[in-house]
Amino acid sequence: MMEKTYTTKELGRRFLYYFRPYRRTLALDLLCALLTTLCEITLPLLIRRITNTALADVALLSARMILGLALVYFLLRIVDAVANYYMANIGHVMGARIETDMRRDAYAHLLQLSDTYFNNTKVGQIMGRITNDLFDVTEFAHHCPEEFFIAAVKIAFSFAILAGIDLPLTVLVFLFVPLMTFVCMKINRYVKKAFARQRHQIGELNARIEDSLLGQKVVKTFANEEMEQDRFEKGNQEFLEIKKLSYRLMGYFSTSTRIFDGLMYLTVLIGGGFSLMDGRILPGDMVAYVLYVTTLLATIRRIIEFAEQFQRGMTGIERFLQIMDADIEIFDDPGAVALQEPRGEISFHDVSFAYPDDHNQVFRNLNLTIRAGERVAIVGPSGGGKTTLCNLIPRFYDVTEGDICLDGQNIRHFTLQSLRRSIGVVQQDVYLFSGTVYENIAYGRPGASRAEVEEAAKRAGADAFIKMLKNGYDTYVGERGVKLSGGQKQRISIARVFLKDPPIILLDEATSALDNESEYAVARSLEELARGRTTLIIAHRLSSIRSCDRIMVLTQEGIAEEGDHQTLMKQKGLYYHFYEMANTWK
Repeated sequence: MMEKTYTTKELGRRFLYYFRPYRRTLALDLLCALLTTLCEITLPLLIRRITNTALADVALLSARMILGLALVYFLLRIVDAVANYYMANIGHVMGARIETDMRRDAYAHLLQLSDTYFNNTKVGQIMGRITNDLFDVTEFAHHCPEEFFIAAVKIAFSFAILAGIDLPLTVLVFLFVPLMTFVCMKINRYVKKAFARQRHQIGELNARIEDSLLGQKVVKTFANEEMEQDRFEKGNQEFLEIKKLSYRLMGYFSTSTRIFDGLMYLTVLIGGGFSLMDGRILPGDMVAYVLYVTTLLATIRRIIEFAEQFQRGMTGIERFLQIMDADIEIFDDPGAVALQEPRGEISFHDVSFAYPDDHNQVFRNLNLTIRAGERVAIVGPSGGGKTTLCNLIPRFYDVTEGDICLDGQNIRHFTLQSLRRSIGVVQQDVYLFSGTVYENIAYGRPGASRAEVEEAAKRAGADAFIKMLKNGYDTYVGERGVKLSGGQKQRISIARVFLKDPPIILLDEATSALDNESEYAVARSLEELARGRTTLIIAHRLSSIRSCDRIMVLTQEGIAEEGDHQTLMKQKGLYYHFYEMANTWK
């Protein structure tokens, strides 16, 4: 998936938005930066004063003068200490708050993105963007305005003071600054690309690690540990090569600045020496000049050293914006209203659908109606679109053409939250959160009492096995429920829907992982739950849908057959063929 790239100017402009709530903090931070800078650039002036006075007439130096200058410097150092504490403490907290705000916005945006985005983006990459990348933004948010402000103040003051000492020499020295800046910016472009590649590769490594560790049982089953190690090592070495390139570029960066340092000192040595020889400046002026040039070079060197952190920060901001600028494809239409007490009639009118990422056509002009309170089963060959049909009702995807209506109203007329709150989904691929059994069931209705959670588990046929677990409802299920069997996970996911108690239920292979005894218990519970509610069931195990009000056979051409079990069996069509094939394989 191609990702947008941004200019440095655009990154800076977009990032400024996050400084708005902290404008006062930033202003105070920059004021403190100004104070520490003034304290630093005052010292050469004090030394110049003492040196020139002593050379003119040592008798003019008095204890009062020396102690007075020392007192001034001591007071300046107190101011410097207080200001530096504010910068190190409050300034860094401001950066951390900005990082927190950005992570909050990124996470909120991710929750609004459609399945298409997650189908095309590795979770490891996303994790890297909202964790590691934003760590660098904390330092960047604090130090970037601070460092550039301090540099600007030091350069401006240094130029003014040095020009007052020897204008021609100062102009000559400062001619190196734009040349140094040009060279550094040129190298910086390559550094930025290298850091972007570095961030992408660490995301790939994270994705590789996550994939192999979550699938560690499959790895061990096929004895492919060595293959996984080789694949990881290949990515690891690629990361090393990118880092080597980054450090090589930083080496060019550092070397070029040291060359300019030497040239500037050489200029001061020659120019200052001749100025002393001609009597245009005093020895104290020469000392102050060298100190200010040293300060100037230290400032430039600090900015250059900050360049690595700057590029890391800019790369982090860019990767953050790539998340924030990902299109929200499923959203509330203007004027959408909350869905209130739906009856549950669902109808498809000339619905066509193709997946947005690969444009694979699933439906074309599909028409069907599910009456309120009706139990309808959808069967058909794999790839016929059964799961996709279920995904369209709660708007996990939007139709390409046509309309889906609920109680006669287009589902886009309702807000996403109210629509999805009215629909309970048990998916074929069961997902349990890392936590306890109780927490996973309670997820169906946050705030439900323990008695309600246990009642939902009983209705799902899960209460008996839950009580046999080591800690009952407080048993930790592991990441993705790895400590439970497939059937146990399935029943807990069904219990979530019981607790939610929605008027519309979508069961996508809801009983596929259950043994016969559990399936019978859950089927009885589903019958109770389905009474008076609209229920759409997708099942390959055809024996579980015989009692449905209506069965539809869905193929790529649309609804091929529909009717109850007895009617379809008499027709001896596709459904009869599927049913007989299932019985043959028993």
